[in-house]
Amino acid sequence: MKDLGMIQMDSHKPLRDIVFETLREAILEGKLTPGERVMEVQLAEQLGVSRTPVREAIRKLELEGLLVMVPRKGAYVADVSLKDVIDVLEVRASLEGLAASLGAERREPLDIELLEDTTRELIKCVQDKDTEGMIKSDAAFHDILLKASKNDKLTNIVEGLRDQVHRFRVIYFTEYEENAKKLIEEHEEILGYLRDQDTAKAQESAEFHIYNIRNFFIDQEK
Repeated sequence: MKDLGMIQMDSHKPLRDIVFETLREAILEGKLTPGERVMEVQLAEQLGVSRTPVREAIRKLELEGLLVMVPRKGAYVADVSLKDVIDVLEVRASLEGLAASLGAERREPLDIELLEDTTRELIKCVQDKDTEGMIKSDAAFHDILLKASKNDKLTNIVEGLRDQVHRFRVIYFTEYEENAKKLIEEHEEILGYLRDQDTAKAQESAEFHIYNIRNFFIDQEK
């Protein structure tokens, strides 16, 4: 288990919430890896807290599906199965395709500027081999694309998949950084269709982009 370090106290939040958010972020960011055992005593020592808030956090993370309890063995970080990846990305492809189509129709100059900015940021992060920056830039691009659709219901549905997609995104960039170059090309293509207000091509390009990621994970299992 990686050392998560002492938590930073925030007077505006209860300790149990800080511990929960710290462990949740560690799982989503890949600091606690799939299949890794999560030990209450060790975590409490690392974070500099008592075992009670850690125990409460473990229970909440189990309810969220990020941890699984194995009888007589303890808590483990939930695996990311190939089926999980396929299921989520297939749904995401359809939703992002719709968002891109609506975005091409409804986008405003500021949306295009923001998409251009995040694309430039992604290029710089790839050049600097800044994996964390790549992940953040990629997430920002998709968030802006959603907002360009001007459809709040669609945005809320996609945001409900955010945590699961983030886990896949970390694996995609962390273990295979060369994937970032392909993502840049696909982001630029989607951006171009939004500029041209080509709704059909924007939808097709966005769906293709997500299916490429799905196919990458399928190929890794062969």
